[in-house]
Amino acid sequence: MMIAPGPSLVLSFSAVLLLQSFPESAGGHTINCQEVLMGQFFCPEPKIDAATQQIVGCTRNNSAELICYLAKDIHCREGTGMNKTHFKRSVPCEWTNGYSFEITLILSVFLGMFGVDRLYLGYPGLALAKFCTLGGMFLWQLIDIILIAMQVVRPADDSQYVVAHFGQRLIRLVFNNETQVVAQDDW
Repeated sequence: MMIAPGPSLVLSFSAVLLLQSFPESAGGHTINCQEVLMGQFFCPEPKIDAATQQIVGCTRNNSAELICYLAKDIHCREGTGMNKTHFKRSVPCEWTNGYSFEITLILSVFLGMFGVDRLYLGYPGLALAKFCTLGGMFLWQLIDIILIAMQVVRPADDSQYVVAHFGQRLIRLVFNNETQVVAQDDW
């Protein structure tokens, strides 16, 4: 047998919901931490790891978390319901595992016919094939030099090369269904 809630229970539940929707600090505005807009927060410059030349804490999924601070009188609320003046924001980065671009290119130019470049990148089967065919009579070596210079061939663990922070990193621009095109006046 189920008992129907009385009017006092419904009123007290409504009062709790109403109180939770108001900001807890006078003079401030509380919003969801996931809905913070640009201009409502400030993220300090990330620290760069000297060994990898990437943001400290860069993970395998090519993102790092930064602690960002909200503007004055703005507070955000996460799932805990507590007001915060800061939150964590995920920023893109390039995960590296210690494979140097310069070393890979030098190995490809000077020892590519023996497959040392592919062995360094973690492709032992291709390295053995390259060694047995003397770099495909130097043709495979030439193709590998071009592909490594264009950063098409990457380490086998799907990491990026370690490149100087303002170095020669190539960024591929893709056009897909999620690309937003802004109409120009001359269209």
